[in-house]
Amino acid sequence: MGKSSKDKRDAYYRLAKEQGWRARSAFKLLQLDEEFDLFANVTRVVDLCAAPGSWSQVLSRVLIKGEKFGRAAWQDRDAKFRQQMLGLFGPQAPAGRLEPLELKKPTVELNPSQDVKIVAIDLQPISPLPGIVTLRADITHPATVPLLLKALDPEYDSKSKSQQAAHPVDLVLSDGAPDVTGLHDLDIYVQSQLLFAALNLALCVLKPGGKFVAKIFRGKNVDILYAQLKLFFEKVHVAKPRSSRASSVEAFIVCLNFQPPKGFSASLEEPLGVGFRLSNMSEKNSKNLPRGGDTILQNPETGAWDSTPISIQTADEHGITEVQLEDNRSENQNDIRWIAPFIACGDLSAFDSDASYRLPPDHVSLDPVQPPTAPPYKRAIEMRKTFGGAYGKTGRQ
Repeated sequence: MGKSSKDKRDAYYRLAKEQGWRARSAFKLLQLDEEFDLFANVTRVVDLCAAPGSWSQVLSRVLIKGEKFGRAAWQDRDAKFRQQMLGLFGPQAPAGRLEPLELKKPTVELNPSQDVKIVAIDLQPISPLPGIVTLRADITHPATVPLLLKALDPEYDSKSKSQQAAHPVDLVLSDGAPDVTGLHDLDIYVQSQLLFAALNLALCVLKPGGKFVAKIFRGKNVDILYAQLKLFFEKVHVAKPRSSRASSVEAFIVCLNFQPPKGFSASLEEPLGVGFRLSNMSEKNSKNLPRGGDTILQNPETGAWDSTPISIQTADEHGITEVQLEDNRSENQNDIRWIAPFIACGDLSAFDSDASYRLPPDHVSLDPVQPPTAPPYKRAIEMRKTFGGAYGKTGRQ
């Protein structure tokens, strides 16, 4: 977490330091868990693009230490409140007095577990966390898969050509994002390729019924990405946590119940989203392009694209082409268009991540819980100190 003026005005930035989180992004994962119950029956997790480790810190405190945040904390508070209300109206004693009922333990408990396995991967070094296995690797490189499989299963033979985990994981997380350039189309494209890299790793280690959560940048063609993920998961949601700034194009795609297509085998020899197969795909698709009144529509179950007749009219003087669809489907046929649900996560009455709040008079600014271990600007700061700061040598140096 940095110390820019924008961060100092951010309520979640200050709240993260007060609660001991490494970064404000921890609240994003907690709010996603409140909505989708991500940590239910989860013991094996892979955290991609994990630096500085805030999501891994959430996993460590929830799954390993047994602390309650997110949905578990909400259910615990709700259970205690219900028991307290029942205690006020307990059965009457013979003397006519009301005896409070004993508070029962919450129905949902998340106790510490010794069987939890969490692996965190990032190009940047990650400071140690209790129970977390950290790898410094590139998730876009094929050599990362053997390292990940070896970390998940120490008995894995690195010489083996198998790219499938012997003991699959329950949850794969990816909070990675590229260094934005300000060119939104370029940033969205690079982010989509980073998501494909995370998905390729997830397909190798995720068990059937598993969950996949990744950051995305929403753009005009992002619906295609949702439809592609729908081929592998039963449910695909787009979520915007309250702690994510509304001014940002970021969102999180939550994929539930991993169900690979029949006969599908994940392999990084032919990864998804890689462009070396683009020429073959273009040549194949060119044969199926609409000619003289055809349009292409997608089957929601198989993902195949079918042809449906349309009428095309061309203006004579300006060369403007008008396309008019002819809906020949029967009334009983289901709509073939699928739209991913968009969900706002977190308490809507909580802090607004885009708002500035007045600090109390006795406010004390805290240092970040975990300063950056190897920031890209570290070398620049050292050189500036060597040359006497931004404005040269001063009298005190």
